[in-house]
Amino acid sequence: MDVSISAEPSTPTSTRLPPVVFVLAAGTFLMGTTEFVVAGILPEIAADLGITVSHAGLMITVFAIGMIVGTPLMAVITLKLPRRVTLSLSLLIYAVGHAIVALTSSYPLILGARFLTALATGAFWAVAAVVGAQAAGPRAASRALGVVLGGGMLANVLGVPLGAFAGQALGWRGPFWALAVLAAVGSVVVYRTVGDDPGTAPAPSIRSELAALKDVRVWLALAGCAIVCGSSLSVYSYIAPLITENTGLASGAVPALLVVYGVGALAGSYFGGRFGAEHPYRVLFVSASMTFVVLGGLLLLSHSAVPTVILIALLGLFGMSTNPVLIGTVVGFASAAPTLASALSTSAFNVGTAIGSSIAGVALASPLGPSGPVVVGTVVAAMYFAPLLLLRARD
Repeated sequence: MDVSISAEPSTPTSTRLPPVVFVLAAGTFLMGTTEFVVAGILPEIAADLGITVSHAGLMITVFAIGMIVGTPLMAVITLKLPRRVTLSLSLLIYAVGHAIVALTSSYPLILGARFLTALATGAFWAVAAVVGAQAAGPRAASRALGVVLGGGMLANVLGVPLGAFAGQALGWRGPFWALAVLAAVGSVVVYRTVGDDPGTAPAPSIRSELAALKDVRVWLALAGCAIVCGSSLSVYSYIAPLITENTGLASGAVPALLVVYGVGALAGSYFGGRFGAEHPYRVLFVSASMTFVVLGGLLLLSHSAVPTVILIALLGLFGMSTNPVLIGTVVGFASAAPTLASALSTSAFNVGTAIGSSIAGVALASPLGPSGPVVVGTVVAAMYFAPLLLLRARD
């Protein structure tokens, strides 16, 4: 099975990554931070707006829905725009959305701004990986893709915990102001750094991109993308009440636990991508099995601090180790449509996030309490094996 991403290089013989790759990684870092920074400050948002914690969790769900709709939609709409225009405009819209959230106390308007921000994030994700791979050339395309996508993983280690810490110390609106300013500056940097589209590249065609998605294996891999995020991120979205109510730790410990999860996720993404290149199905099945075991352990042991910390790290490690393998699988099976395939991968991950976090929010408000999201995650994790077995059979 070939899961590589082909790219027409702008620097055909160099293996050194060009600066634009790291600029795009900084953009994905911002995008990754904004989706889940809310998870660390849900109690603060709920208290300020006068709503329940589970209701405040809709900020995560609505963002995920925006990514579901926005990523493939924006990939198609912007297909014929210059890519640096798409990337810069996405960052500007992202900045406006965050400024609205920071300024208003109207919860419906906040949800609308989160949806708008998600559309911009989807457009950026749909293009950034392709631009990074093409800028690096075929010899370094995989490394470039790892760096660009790694920006999103690094957000779990630094961006989300720092945002949660700042939100607890300075008020929950502070992280949104910071992200708005950084994105506005980033839009200028991206426009000046990303080069013009190659003049020799074939004109993009929506019809050819859609035709490349007929392979049923693409859709089985996308189903895996949705389920893996639905299992682990339904728990991650409501990690604050789990830590403070079940485990009994102070709210100040939440940013530290987010770092623990983020370190595990970053390691999982790296090792999953490294070993998944040669043994994709082995990585997918081992990670699926361990994610189910870890969530089951968390359900039983979340009232004890030390096991909870260890299990949260392992949830990041195994829950996120499949992502680079699944993205590579989708793009490999739909190699004639790299932009749309990449967009659909991101969309599928957010299908899982939206469904998982919404059901987890209902479970949180049920008699299950903070253990509810863990129950949801465990059940979803058990569903992961169905598309994997079918994909292995078809491949």
